[in-house]
Amino acid sequence: MNLEEYFARTGYKGSTEKQDLETLTDIFQHHIRAVPFENLSIHCGEKITLELEHVYNKIVRKKRGGWCMENNQLLGWVLKSLGYDTSFLGAYVFNPHQNAYATLMTHLVVKVVIDGKAYIVDGGFGVSYQMWQPMELVSGKDQPQAPGVFRFTEINGVWYLEKMRRKQYIPNQSFSNSDLLEKKECRKVYMFSLEPRTVEDFRFQCTYLQTSPDSLFTKKSICTLQTTDGFRALIGWTLTETTYNYKENMDLVEFVTLEDEEVEKTLKEKFNITLETKLVPINVKGSYTI
Repeated sequence: MNLEEYFARTGYKGSTEKQDLETLTDIFQHHIRAVPFENLSIHCGEKITLELEHVYNKIVRKKRGGWCMENNQLLGWVLKSLGYDTSFLGAYVFNPHQNAYATLMTHLVVKVVIDGKAYIVDGGFGVSYQMWQPMELVSGKDQPQAPGVFRFTEINGVWYLEKMRRKQYIPNQSFSNSDLLEKKECRKVYMFSLEPRTVEDFRFQCTYLQTSPDSLFTKKSICTLQTTDGFRALIGWTLTETTYNYKENMDLVEFVTLEDEEVEKTLKEKFNITLETKLVPINVKGSYTI
């Protein structure tokens, strides 16, 4: 494992001399635009493991993506190797269908401290809830970014992340009522405490999420990648391309349904992913919005 190989994977050619916010943001943005958030291993007969060398080999050498425990673990290693003050935190993801936060801590994020200020760096959520810049860990402050306005709120030591989105324009009206579309303009994302976590704290969750019939990730094949002006997502056979701020306070969301034979080609052309084994797409209705 080496940083030069990782930076070649993400296309980052900037400085690594300073451990400042500007460098962190640049490295982070290169990561989210090169490395998809995806769970395709579950749907092509592969096992997701949390060993760092396995994660590195999958993302850097095989040019795959991963979910939060893979993406953010790799990002944490990169930042720590560069000299950043980093630690892992664990979050509980909000389920809009149940109107409640999960009882299982399934989401791993990175906390980075620069000059006494703490930031949350999360390269493993995907779609429109994916932050594009590290978020300052302050309560009650709107933090506008290209995807929308993010905000942390702290109550009794628990931190809550929410996101406000723009209106959406869907040219293909046959998708205007798609269950993939978020209807609320303000959406809770996850909650977390500042208790430091290790990768070991996520072993059970990693197995559960890829094997349980109740897991969102066994019900849907997901691949999503941030672009310079929005993001792409392939959920089952449904390809969406979102352009942020297409018009004032309006995001453009384009939908298309793929045929089976188009899926592999689309993964290569839109997400730069070539799978070693055959993908079986799946999209069982569930609590997942883009």
